[in-house]
Amino acid sequence: MQIPTGKLIAIGGAEDKGTEVEKGEIHKNNLNFFELGILRRIVEESGGIKKRIEVVTTASMIPFQVGENYLNAFGKIGCVNVDLMHIRTREDLTHPEYLERLKACDCIMFSGGNQMRLTATLGGTNFLKTLCERYWNEQIVVAGTSAGAMAMSNTMIYEGNAVRAHLKGEVKITTGLRLIDNIIIDSHFEKRGRFVRLAQAVAGNPACIGIGLGEDTGMIITEGNKMEAIGSGLIVIIDGHEVMHTNIADIPEGNPMSIENLHVHFCARGNGFIIDERKFIEKMGKETTPIMKDVV
Repeated sequence: MQIPTGKLIAIGGAEDKGTEVEKGEIHKNNLNFFELGILRRIVEESGGIKKRIEVVTTASMIPFQVGENYLNAFGKIGCVNVDLMHIRTREDLTHPEYLERLKACDCIMFSGGNQMRLTATLGGTNFLKTLCERYWNEQIVVAGTSAGAMAMSNTMIYEGNAVRAHLKGEVKITTGLRLIDNIIIDSHFEKRGRFVRLAQAVAGNPACIGIGLGEDTGMIITEGNKMEAIGSGLIVIIDGHEVMHTNIADIPEGNPMSIENLHVHFCARGNGFIIDERKFIEKMGKETTPIMKDVV
């Protein structure tokens, strides 16, 4: 079985409030970038501050504002080779420039916003084909925050009101960018109360591991299998491989679901998880969450 050479870095988000998919509203305030600690880790995994980083703002309704935030944040770290791809339409991707820049970069990062806009724009294009080929065969870092993280997997949540997520049919699933096919990623996980939303997605796709990313929190995935938690928040892993009963296939839409034997793990910084073995790892990373000691 082929093992991908590249790395995925999925981040829970917080920086792009340009869209609220559940309510259909547009907000242009509260642009809060996630902590620079995660960006530094992205730069480190990419090979340092001189490496080429491309930021794709396709998912965002306010791409220029979000793009400037990225340039400023990477600049504070000392990066000198960062550029923006304001790809707005599928027609934009017919310009050779974008494909050439994709082939030349060491890291490509997808902003937050609306994951459906991202997949509808990139899906089936030579741009996405080239990205997947580079991820599988080269040492490239593919990072994404919020919508950019949720779109990484084959199975992607694109809509679902958290308040009604216990009802069958309320969580909408489609095909993502297909960089990894055995996980489902959700973002803003704690703040927006999305545990049940991800649980329903996993109940309907039990071959997948659900990854719930808190804000200012991320997961580094290497070899398509080994995951390491980074950042200051919490990651919730939902494993449906050993579910014994669920009524999700039999009940009419709008009825509450039931699930038996759903496994849940909480990961803080430095914890890890092996996808194929479905195994929690206490110390996967160099940095772990500090442990308080008694003061004498």
